Amino acid sequence: MNRWADIVTRHARAVLGLGLALVVLAGLYGTGVFSSLSDGGFDDPDAESARAAVQTEQAFGHRDPDVVAVYSSDDLTVDDAQFRTAVADVVDGLPADAVTSVTSYLDPGPGALVSDDRHAATVTISLAGSDQDARLEAYDEVAPTLQSDVLETDIAGQWAVFDDVNETVSADIARAEMISMPLVLLLSLVVFGSVVAALMPVGVGMVAVLGAFAVVRLLTTVTDVSVFAINVITLLGLGLAIDYALFVVSRFREELAARTGDDAVAGAVRTTIVTAGRTVLVSGLTVALAMSSLLIFPQTFLRSMAYGGMAAVLVAMVAALTLLPATLMLLGRRIEAGAMPWRRRARRSSTGWARFAHAVMRRPVVGLVLAGTLLIALASPFLQVAWGSVDERVLPADSPARVAAEKLAEVAGQETSSAEVLVEDAAPADVTAYAQSLGAVPGVDEVTPVAGPEQAKATADGTPSLLRVSWEGTSQSEASQCVIDELRSVPAPGEVLIGGPTAQTVDMLDSIGERLPWMAGLIAVTMFALLFVAFGSVVLPIKAILVNIVSISAAFGVVTWIFAEGHLEGLLGFTSTGYLDGTQPILMAAILFGLSMDYEVFLLSRIREEWDATGDNVAAVAAGVQKTGRIITSAALLLAVVIGAFATSGIVFMKMIGVGMLVAVLLDATVVRLVLVPATMRLLGRANWWAPGPMRRWWERYGLREGPSAPVTGSAASSDVEPERILAP
Repeated sequence: MNRWADIVTRHARAVLGLGLALVVLAGLYGTGVFSSLSDGGFDDPDAESARAAVQTEQAFGHRDPDVVAVYSSDDLTVDDAQFRTAVADVVDGLPADAVTSVTSYLDPGPGALVSDDRHAATVTISLAGSDQDARLEAYDEVAPTLQSDVLETDIAGQWAVFDDVNETVSADIARAEMISMPLVLLLSLVVFGSVVAALMPVGVGMVAVLGAFAVVRLLTTVTDVSVFAINVITLLGLGLAIDYALFVVSRFREELAARTGDDAVAGAVRTTIVTAGRTVLVSGLTVALAMSSLLIFPQTFLRSMAYGGMAAVLVAMVAALTLLPATLMLLGRRIEAGAMPWRRRARRSSTGWARFAHAVMRRPVVGLVLAGTLLIALASPFLQVAWGSVDERVLPADSPARVAAEKLAEVAGQETSSAEVLVEDAAPADVTAYAQSLGAVPGVDEVTPVAGPEQAKATADGTPSLLRVSWEGTSQSEASQCVIDELRSVPAPGEVLIGGPTAQTVDMLDSIGERLPWMAGLIAVTMFALLFVAFGSVVLPIKAILVNIVSISAAFGVVTWIFAEGHLEGLLGFTSTGYLDGTQPILMAAILFGLSMDYEVFLLSRIREEWDATGDNVAAVAAGVQKTGRIITSAALLLAVVIGAFATSGIVFMKMIGVGMLVAVLLDATVVRLVLVPATMRLLGRANWWAPGPMRRWWERYGLREGPSAPVTGSAASSDVEPERILAP
């Protein structure tokens, strides 16, 4: 960091000029990312349900009901010639190259439905294409031709949902930016007290978003990236850029105020980079590594969130370490330009944060018990959580795809779920006996033969048969998931693959469950390593990880209480499904674990700085809380504004992520920072900074130090003391 500080202070114009040129190029290239993103991506391609879909298509062609058009009329019935002609005209006008099969009530077959009052009927379409992107292109071609001039038309199905999600995501981003950016600028003006300083967080945030867009668009040339990555880019890019800019600018102004002379600005920038810059570096790497844990999972959705999150965090970090200090070097004392009245008025600095920390440390056990009890109480609803996957209810109530799905449910009557069972290389008699066994599974209503060897393609291997198993209930309920488990336990006459929406959910949850311990281990190891390199202690990383687990669990509990149990539906504008989507807590865990370390690193950096200078644990903690109190509170407030804007998303699981992050940030900035950290550090005493001899010596040589040449008065002395002396009061 010292070398980089020298480069920035000596070549500020070159650093800023090169950086701005790259930002312009990134903006021109990155804004085209939206057309390169894919939809869906919630499935494990190696799961049984995914393999069932692929092999069924190879044997019999694509048969999934991709699009269901519901035609209705208040005046006409399905038996009227005008109604029949209108539906027939639509079917005849479908582009032949975009569909593989069409079933309507005019040509009865599986999936053809007529309402009880005979004023509505359906047309079911299977789209052409070998993958999701190809079928989405086919849907874009088919959708306009489904509209009828005579009948009311509603289009349901997964591709209609994906299409509405795309539009909603774009609208959400525009709305979130319109809400958050003016508020961030206004609050920055209040926090910084000058116009020029207030522009810094907004500027770094814009750079972070544009740069991340360019990185993600580049990634789309080699891999699939989901459209939902854009939300995470904007959320983390703006949020963390604001945090980092606040840390850097605040430290620069603090250092500049303490200096005089011609080299005051250069000295302030240099010290800012090796102190606050070090904190930004550690925080950025911490969040990026936490997001990288999502790459363990095979689902494109989760991997895309990793790509977007890592790009946003790293670009924000680089901008805060390059463009921002170079700008500060050129501005110098003009950072105070446009000072507000409250900035111009000299005021005595308050010691309230230090007094509060001392109050907590006088009774650390009481503080620890009270804070722990609150967090555990908030986390308790998470113990009863149910899991599922996304459906049309993730969309706003007035979304066309959701309205169509509700109309389809009215036409169909009792909601039913189904599974596709592909039986390979079995004699007809064995398939019949197997179908009877499937029908005996509790809850199953019907087992229907869909296709046999005689309908298979000439290129199909063996003698495949396809069965459809149906039962009452929604596809995402726990009861439906149990039906899939029971179906898969039935002895089969050879190789059998079971697919369908419920099977996809079961496979997704199993896939996540298998890899979750690996994700947790990766996060724990990387967090421990980074925090040790930053602070030279093995105790603080373990404490930080445990505290963050508790605080994140509290956020999960609040999310469960709201979104799974259905509280605050009217206030937040969503429809509860009775469960949480299985991918969202994984995504939230990665984001929140990284974000929760943000304030932890900033606070511990100042505490470590005081500890190195004094060797007094209590004084170091109080001074660290005092020096970071206003900054962390301001950062949390600004981040809460950004997150709160995204909590207005029309997509339920994006709203859930926003609310969960908002709760976690507020808990981190209050309960964790003001109570848990001082209480635990007071109880641990000098043991906070303990490390085994070899690790301590390694850190003293290679570790990231706060400042260019910080003395080691307390840590070095404490590291050689026997454990029982370290832990003694």
